[in-house]
Amino acid sequence: MKVARIYLRVSTEEQDLTRQHQIEIDTQAAGYYIAGVYAEKASGARADRPELLRMIADLRPGDVVIAEKIDRISRLPLDEAEQLVASIRAKGAKLSVPGVVDLSELAAEADGVSKIVLEAIQEMLLKLALQMALDDYETRRDRQRQGIEIAKDEGKYAGRKADPTMHERIVALRTAKHSISRTAKLAGCSISQVTRIWAMHQAGERGLERIGEQ
Repeated sequence: MKVARIYLRVSTEEQDLTRQHQIEIDTQAAGYYIAGVYAEKASGARADRPELLRMIADLRPGDVVIAEKIDRISRLPLDEAEQLVASIRAKGAKLSVPGVVDLSELAAEADGVSKIVLEAIQEMLLKLALQMALDDYETRRDRQRQGIEIAKDEGKYAGRKADPTMHERIVALRTAKHSISRTAKLAGCSISQVTRIWAMHQAGERGLERIGEQ
């Protein structure tokens, strides 16, 4: 039986995971048993994504990790991205991502020079895909920064609108003693967002305490 574990990721609260769920349908149609679906809203430039780490911990030999694109798995610098892929392979699993040609079965059946060449080509294609994912991420960030600077110069930049519902949810979860990572998972947001909002909340409380002491 072919076993798959599906990783779904978007970067921001404004994006939605719904469109990526088509992957589940396609995976089942391809004859896979889906052992787990790991979905989260987090930046691909972070290696400490809770659901990604949980998926890697759950991997078993022969599992296939499926994602929409390679940048869903990683937008990390190349050396860190390769370490991430190595941690997946170390569990005896492999990646199946559109745009990355999988030569592993051919390499397994080959021997001698043919095997060495196929494995080298596979590594080269993977490195290329990982580097392209990083380049695309950095290009987007540069364009975003340029856009913000232009908007500031024109007096049109007001920053990202706050989400009061998300703020209240995070404060409630942290007040209930949930850890930062658990709060991020329950609230459906990134760890950095939880850290930032909780710090703002605590700073606000300290400000109120100082006023009360005056």
